[in-house]
Amino acid sequence: MKKYAKHKQCGILLQLLQQKYRSPELESQLEESWLREYKDNKFFLMDGMLYHKEKHTSALTIVERDHISLILQECHDCPYMGHISEDRTKEKVASTAWWPKLEQELSEYINTCERCQKANTKHGKKYGLLQHIEEPKHPLETINMYLVTGLVRCVYSTVVNITINQQYYDCSYEI
Repeated sequence: MKKYAKHKQCGILLQLLQQKYRSPELESQLEESWLREYKDNKFFLMDGMLYHKEKHTSALTIVERDHISLILQECHDCPYMGHISEDRTKEKVASTAWWPKLEQELSEYINTCERCQKANTKHGKKYGLLQHIEEPKHPLETINMYLVTGLVRCVYSTVVNITINQQYYDCSYEI
């Protein structure tokens, strides 16, 4: 409880939770992210600890930077976790702890994780937009060409791939 009282927002929240009636004066001192969660009745005290409710689970509310860093490291960097994806890391963190701007900080942490950036590099250019091609009404009305570039040069062979896609038509009319 003492550590919570040192943090301004937690101190206000503790006072609000310990009162029997709502206090608009205290509520106005809460930051938007804390106020929204408080008004949704997502906080509760148990054994001197502040918890945050989320659907079917409850997680400990933490506010100290070193604790937040430790949770992020344990849920993402730990050898047993293996630098899991952002969604899976969020699930692990959410089952343990909550703090304001959790999702934003988690995303920032994973996007700056050196190991993840090296392992998950994006290769090449973005793909072009595929467009639907209408069925041709006459033979050779539509001709498509796919250009493949950037193939590796090879000393011993040249690869040429030609694909002919022919559509058969009802020949009841003159061609």
